[in-house]
Amino acid sequence: MRFNKTKLATSVTAAIAMGVASQASAISFSAGDVDASLYGYARLNMAYDIDENIGGSAQDGFFSKIKGSDATGHFDAGAYQSRVGLRLSNKDGVKINVEGDFYGGTFRLRHAYGEYNGVLAGQTWSNYTSFVGRLSTLDFGGAAGTAGLQHRQAQVRYTTGNLSMSIEDPKGDFNTANGLVAKDSSPVLTARYESKFDGGAFSVAGLTKQNSHDSGVGDDSAIAYAGFAGVRLGLGEGINLHATANYTDGANKYLYGSGADDAYLDTDGNLENISGYGGSLGLSFNLDQGRSINAVVGMTKVDWDDAEADGIAVGTESETNRNILVNYQWTPVKNVMMGVELSNWYTKRVDGTDDDANRIMFAAQYSF
Repeated sequence: MRFNKTKLATSVTAAIAMGVASQASAISFSAGDVDASLYGYARLNMAYDIDENIGGSAQDGFFSKIKGSDATGHFDAGAYQSRVGLRLSNKDGVKINVEGDFYGGTFRLRHAYGEYNGVLAGQTWSNYTSFVGRLSTLDFGGAAGTAGLQHRQAQVRYTTGNLSMSIEDPKGDFNTANGLVAKDSSPVLTARYESKFDGGAFSVAGLTKQNSHDSGVGDDSAIAYAGFAGVRLGLGEGINLHATANYTDGANKYLYGSGADDAYLDTDGNLENISGYGGSLGLSFNLDQGRSINAVVGMTKVDWDDAEADGIAVGTESETNRNILVNYQWTPVKNVMMGVELSNWYTKRVDGTDDDANRIMFAAQYSF
């Protein structure tokens, strides 16, 4: 690629709905034989936690922050979800995308990858992810149990038609009881098939990886796997059904919203996987004049029974996480979105205790 003789021009690109993220337009220009577009948005999020404060840096809710505190009524606001990105392509079909946001208060790399002839290398959405079946929420994280990882991973991916396969940097946490020392002994291998049909779309995917323990004195490993399915189905007159289902065995970081460990070490030095399942179900109603109403419930459930029977202290671990989010969004012009969302977040722990928290959120997003 040659970057010279810059000639500016402006064009409009199609909106891409990925949860709350959308790019309604882009600033496009040419530099030699390279076509480029600069895109992003400025976004304000405001949240009022009616019960305890469970918000993150983008005012997004976290199950791990639900503690049953009596300190009620918390307000927070920020613009850290704002982002900017650059896309490049040339006549040979080479594509590059670099994007970041300010989540956490500092500039954070989201995407940095190149793509040519079906081969992608770099960091982008995990191939074990799909936005098919995911409903648009104002909360940055969205519903628990949605399809796949919902994070970006370093990877090499090959796509042919509707099928894509990848080798990725593994993601996971382990219970450190009994001296477990985790190591990444293999990449994650994934495969995903995604397609549209009249009135909707579907996606299915699977992954496998190796969980490993090596303390220098003892070692063991176990094969982990996971699978998900997602579907969007048009019900007519602007109504769409969104649904996902997930199952994991030793790969709970890929069970979105569970927050669970992947494995533990029993007293005999054997590495044992922890399994879980989840899903989400929602409805979207597209009204006139750029208005929509969206409602979704998401849930994850983790099986801690074997770990508890083996004497691992898991009483305070979340067994069930569930959230319900209902929002109203308004897009008066293609570059502006405003909305309000009500949500309830619930967690039940292994020891039987449970707590929930209610939130109200407002968002305003200005895209370019």
